[in-house]
Amino acid sequence: MMPEMSKETFTETVLSKKTGSQLDSEILDVAKQVIADIRSNGDASLNKYIEKFDGVVPKQLQVTNEERKQAWEDVADETIDSLQKAAENIRSFHQQQVQSSRFMNTEGDIVSGQLYRPIERVGIYVPGGTACYPSSVLMNAIPAVLAGVEEVVMVTPARNGEAIAPILSVAADIAGVDKIYKIGGIQAVAALAYGTETIPAVDKIVGPGNAYVAAAKSLVFGDVGIDMIAGPSEVAIIADESANPSFVAADLIAQAEHDTNARAFLFTTSQQLLKQTIEQLEIQCANLPRREIAEAALTEKSATVLVKDLEEAFYLVNQLAPEHLEIQLTDPLSYLGKIKNAGSVFLGHYTPEALGDYYAGPNHVLPTSGTARFSSGLSVDDFVKKTTFLYYSNQALEQASQHVINIATEEQLAGHARAVEKRLDK
Repeated sequence: MMPEMSKETFTETVLSKKTGSQLDSEILDVAKQVIADIRSNGDASLNKYIEKFDGVVPKQLQVTNEERKQAWEDVADETIDSLQKAAENIRSFHQQQVQSSRFMNTEGDIVSGQLYRPIERVGIYVPGGTACYPSSVLMNAIPAVLAGVEEVVMVTPARNGEAIAPILSVAADIAGVDKIYKIGGIQAVAALAYGTETIPAVDKIVGPGNAYVAAAKSLVFGDVGIDMIAGPSEVAIIADESANPSFVAADLIAQAEHDTNARAFLFTTSQQLLKQTIEQLEIQCANLPRREIAEAALTEKSATVLVKDLEEAFYLVNQLAPEHLEIQLTDPLSYLGKIKNAGSVFLGHYTPEALGDYYAGPNHVLPTSGTARFSSGLSVDDFVKKTTFLYYSNQALEQASQHVINIATEEQLAGHARAVEKRLDK
């Protein structure tokens, strides 16, 4: 099912290809048209595209307080309890990321430091058509609320043109979302970016979506902030003979069932583990509801690599820079120092990536397609602005003045030098 590759083949066929945020030109063209139309015409064009893409325009775009209250009656108590416990873990983890404004130098006549200020309004995109993801609500909204964002606005498509999935509304309440709107797709991103008569414009848009949503986010970036342009989901597993092939196979399948472009990789020093894992993949896929999707991803987009030692495994993984990395080795904590590039790391035989997706606390919005080489998962930092400040007294400026003038003169910026010199005139 999963092709076996040598180190050389893996390097040539996987590492040499840039899979990341390559957006389809036709999709981009569609997104450009929709965004321009909504930017110019507001609600009229917004409703036009809701009807075109979703079939029907909801009577009221904003989810009402009554609808939000009713959603709690429509979701099972045990599910609500699980969401609340997950939220507690996510909130506890991200609380440690909160930083305060601080002075960095207060010696003598010089004061400098950094202000931490929350973004004022953030939009969260949550898929909600054929599937819905309450975990995405929690992961995106909770860090924003902890950062002190004044207003968190959520958009998600209505089902049958009228109501959103009740579980998404409940998750939004648990996470602290202020407003929810029944819109999705390119039109939702456009409305958030530029505002309409009904939808408030935001300062940053975060959250996952399909190729059309990704294209729209890429086009509005610069007018608003975005979290990232996410590619297909991926996992890499480093395992030795101590790993359980049933566990390894289950974790590969868990990633592969996302979609046919999902990527799953196993790097192992054990030929026996490799063989048994392939056997387990056949067994476990046989009764999987999303079997065709998982098997396509495992066959076409994934691979196993038999490495000569763990050094080679970590070298290849650091080149891959996967979204998720599982280390199924004896004493996994001792290998943390070998990890250079990964979105999130899962250590040991009893830490499946699914724990991170739903419950444990670390964020599941992570860099994909090798972008973990230079970026990080979603955090409280994504919802704050850092503004530096500086104060010099007259005496402090006099002491620094000649150095500033020298550098400004070298750069042939006489106005800069003069701005200092004017303050030195007696």
